Order: sequence, then C-alpha cells, then structure tokens
Amino acid sequence: MEFKHVTVLLNEAVDILDIKPEGIYVDGTLGGAGHSLEIVKKLTSGKLICFDQDINAISAAKEKLKDFMDKTILVHSNFENLREELNKLGIESIDGFLVDLGVSSHQLDVPERGFSYMQDAPLDMRMDNNAELSAYDVVNTYSEAELKRVIKDYGEENWSARIAKLIVERRATMPIRTTFELVDAIKAAIPKKMRDENQHPAKRTFQAIRIEVNRELDVIEKTLLAAVDMMDEGGVLAVITFHSLEDRIVKNVFKKLQYSCTCPPEFPVCICNSKQVVEIITRKPILPSENEVEMNPRSRSAKLRAARKL
Repeated sequence: MEFKHVTVLLNEAVDILDIKPEGIYVDGTLGGAGHSLEIVKKLTSGKLICFDQDINAISAAKEKLKDFMDKTILVHSNFENLREELNKLGIESIDGFLVDLGVSSHQLDVPERGFSYMQDAPLDMRMDNNAELSAYDVVNTYSEAELKRVIKDYGEENWSARIAKLIVERRATMPIRTTFELVDAIKAAIPKKMRDENQHPAKRTFQAIRIEVNRELDVIEKTLLAAVDMMDEGGVLAVITFHSLEDRIVKNVFKKLQYSCTCPPEFPVCICNSKQVVEIITRKPILPSENEVEMNPRSRSAKLRAARKL
C-alpha cells in the first residue's frame, strides 16, 4: 500500500536546521520522508540518518529517496535508540536533529492500523507492527484505575472515570475488539448534551491510548538530551509537536538546557557550576501558515521549536 503522508512545516523545519552541505543530520521521524528529502538535497559530502519504527515508512522511503541513497542511511528503530544506533554506524557527533512527534497521515488513514475513530478496524494503534502492546491489550487488560489514569493524563479527558468504568463493564461480557466498539463505549459514557460540538467524543481517549501503546511521551526527554549531547557546536535541535503534552515536555527540556543552574531556588548564589548548553532560537513556536492549515487541516495544532548547541 502506498505510504501517504503530508509533511508539516516543511520549509520552516528544514530552514531552521541551517544545513551545512558536509554535515551529519538526523531525521528522528522519517514518516513520508518529506523533511528527509529536502534535507538530503542540501547535502554534498554530508549524511542523513533517518529513523522510523514503522517498517512501512522505511520501505516507502527507499523509493522516495532512491536518488540520494548514497547520502542516506535508513534505521528501523525508535528514535529513543539514537545514541546506540549512531554508535553502531560509527557516528560520534551530529550537526542537527529534527523530530516530528505527530502520528503520520498513513497511520491515521489506513483503517487496519486501528488509529482512527472514524473508520472501523481491529484495535491496534502500534506504530511498530512488531511491538507487543496494542490498543486491544490496553482496552481489554488494564484495570479500571489504569484506564482512568491513561485517559485522564494522556487525553486530558474530563470524563475519564466514566469512560474507564464503561469500558470495563462492556469487556466483562465480550472483549472490545474494534475501533467502533470502543467509540460506542466512549459515546455511551459521555452525556450527549455535554459533548464538545467541535470535537469527536472519542478523540481524546484515542489519543491517550495511542500515546500509552507507543510510549510517546516517555521517550521525548531522553531522546532530546541524547541528541544535544551528541551535537557539535552550532548544531540545531528542532522539534515539531502536535498537542500540549508533547509541547510542555519540549519546552521544559529546552529551558533545562538553556537555564542550566540546578541549585535550589533558596540558594543565594549558584554553586552547581553547570553551564548553559543551548540557546533557544524560537522564543515563540513557529506555527503553520493559514495556507498550510487550509491545505492540510491536520497541521493546525503543529508547533515548531528549536535550539542551537553552544
């Protein structure tokens, strides 16, 4: 099946990397290879290493990047394994790192992947098809308390308790196997008059379960710190987020790297001797243009933040 993905903030993300033709760059989320293609076009003797845990993305990229494979290395792995995978390749330092934390259009649009609440399919939501944990496992094996935590913390859903309770009640009779069966349980848990007219009632819960299945928030800080640690002076770290939970983590990591002092607030002077690691390039996040949002409504919530290694 063709891998279709609309790249978000394409020019903005590539431009902010300030690419050196001889540099070594990492695209942490290959996806549809839109960012990767524009990065590798700017390289002469440089290299681009592309990570993706979705084998469909890797396979599709081989065709899209076929004219640049002498400068490209495809890595089928989660970007959290950045340091280990680069070490395997004998790469000790990089000049830039880009990561797009959103779910790909391909994953949303292919029904059998089980990401979408708009199409009926088996519950799955695994970005890596070989991963053990699926959405089916979360929905049918997590305790009511665990489900409530996931839906509340990762979906910021006000009705998390009712949704978790109803899921547990329904699965006691028969496992919840499909996306529409889950949607039906969610709708039953949220009173119709209390639903947001501008948002599908299952959106937050599906986001929460997807984040849990793929450990999406767990790996962000570790990856960004590793990327900065391996980055040469002047290198740029660029991150595209799509919801407040991701964006909050990225902002906090950037602040930690820019305001390096770890002393308790009550200390009159700094004694930790920590040094500032980066300067934040984007005082405010870069947002998609009105034209991009019109062409690709899924880009509406995207935010690009970047920092330069000192």
